[in-house]
Amino acid sequence: MVATNTSFAIPDFSLSPRIDQVGVEERAKRFTARSIKAETKVNGLMLTLNMIDLTTLEGKDSEGKVKQLCYKAQHLHDAYPGLPTVAAVCVYPSMVATAKKALGNSGVKVASVSTAFPSGQAPKSVKIADTKFAVANGADEIDMVISRGKFLEGEYNFIFDEIAAIKEACGTARLKVILETGELVTYDKVRRASDIAMYAGADFIKTSTGKISPAATMPVTLVMLEAIRDFYYKTGKKIAMKPAGGISKSKLALHYLVMLQETLGSGWMNNEWFRFGASSLANDVLMQLEKERTGVYQSANYFSVD
Repeated sequence: MVATNTSFAIPDFSLSPRIDQVGVEERAKRFTARSIKAETKVNGLMLTLNMIDLTTLEGKDSEGKVKQLCYKAQHLHDAYPGLPTVAAVCVYPSMVATAKKALGNSGVKVASVSTAFPSGQAPKSVKIADTKFAVANGADEIDMVISRGKFLEGEYNFIFDEIAAIKEACGTARLKVILETGELVTYDKVRRASDIAMYAGADFIKTSTGKISPAATMPVTLVMLEAIRDFYYKTGKKIAMKPAGGISKSKLALHYLVMLQETLGSGWMNNEWFRFGASSLANDVLMQLEKERTGVYQSANYFSVD
């Protein structure tokens, strides 16, 4: 493994903790049974909005579509005073400069996927160039994908070195490492991949690209949150978390926040340390906020699609 700028020992990743499947699924289920008071619900919905990474990652992406998304990021629903902005807009590297200009001084971050997203099937040199291009064009954050084939073959040093190389290429940009948990199959593998990513230099660990099913689930996210907790206890270093894909309803997002609070505590309850990769979630949150404010549900067409 290549050297990193950490001051803690790198463990044997083959010895990562085993996960009790029944136990983690039962613990995750309990978080959905918590009752949430109306005032707490509104605060939670506001926080959820501020934690969302609005995303467009399609072959038909254009400068116009990216500009439209950036406008929405800053103006979620102008008829509702006091709404926060989202955390970031995530685009392909070729659209980073457009997003950077459109977002200006709004405080909304520009995130870019890289490393041959979503497959990760490219030489390391191409992945590094992809990352450097995005950063040079203004990306504040990089969302990379690990080489799942190599991981599943047990080549953990390869995964570690690749993440460390991308982290170096990021410069001052924060690095989100996407595990693509739907392809890792078991909770044991999710825990091991989480450990590798954190020790290799990840600033965030992220469940999914959103292109593979299943994407984020509460049990998988709990496994990753507990890995973050254990890493923090061992090293004193905080790592952020981003569940992505499959979170489209406000009620589910609030369950995730309960799980976050009870697993990692209030220090992670902000968009520096937790994100939702779920563009469709924003409109559902807006719908719920309008219901709390007016007592009436608006139709899905009341809010902008992009």
